[in-house]
Amino acid sequence: MSETRARPTWDEYYLGLINEIGKRATCDRGISGCVVARDNRMIAAGYVGAPSGMPHCDEAGHLLRKVIDEDGTVRQHCVRTIHAEQNAICQAARHGISLQGGTLYCKMEPCRVCAMLIISAGIKRVVAQRRYHAGQDTRELFRQAGVELVVAEDTVEQYENQ
Repeated sequence: MSETRARPTWDEYYLGLINEIGKRATCDRGISGCVVARDNRMIAAGYVGAPSGMPHCDEAGHLLRKVIDEDGTVRQHCVRTIHAEQNAICQAARHGISLQGGTLYCKMEPCRVCAMLIISAGIKRVVAQRRYHAGQDTRELFRQAGVELVVAEDTVEQYENQ
């Protein structure tokens, strides 16, 4: 008699996929992937990378800008790439796929810009693997817009080479 294996929940399944999709990322500073699903079907995916036809960090190097957090912390941010969430939303738009009512799965709580795109696209639920160090704005935007936010691990995502 075989042991019963634990079948992953849909959230666990899609969070597992984002890590595999993230392997296609072309910026090693923020390797991540994203999936948008609706009715338990994947309808869009994206990863961190330069816009189509533009040079990637892997080829041209990083395009770094200093970002100053509200507490005065200075960080380096690569602006050559678009975020995995942005890429997934753009791919859906390019192929005429509505994301209305979908669930977006991502590595960490989305940034403010991604949160606004998520709201505008009609996505109603976001499942993040971890917290984002600057996620306060996102949490408030989602609260105001009625977007459910679920964070699987209550830890802050740490970047290499900040």
